[in-house]
Amino acid sequence: MGRILAIDYGTKRTGIAVSDPLRIIAGGLETVATKELERWLADYFAREEVSTIVLGKPMRMDGSPSDTWRYVEPLAARLRRSYPDKEVVFCDERFTSVLAHRAMLESGIGRMARRDRALVDKISATIILQSYMESTNH
Repeated sequence: MGRILAIDYGTKRTGIAVSDPLRIIAGGLETVATKELERWLADYFAREEVSTIVLGKPMRMDGSPSDTWRYVEPLAARLRRSYPDKEVVFCDERFTSVLAHRAMLESGIGRMARRDRALVDKISATIILQSYMESTNH
């Protein structure tokens, strides 16, 4: 059983989080330029055993897909085609940015660091992963 990798997709930057090998702890891994995402994933999958990819599902408050969904859905299809050995699932990502900012505030991170969008994206991916792991009792 491999790690679980979560993706908080953005049109410019994408946050990535990963579980430990025992699938107990979720941790922020990296933020990559979205145009480099699929190459970065290929390199990471060559080095690490990942069995599940969790994509944040961008949704509006009323439950309908947000504008970013038109990028995430084709990404999921490409990942399923490229990595048939990996399960690709979605996890609601509403409120992850708000929760990420709250976590940063509560941890004492300074104002300038809280403006770092790459850090917010990585924390958001961690929240998506944690939410998925809790929902599936990993």
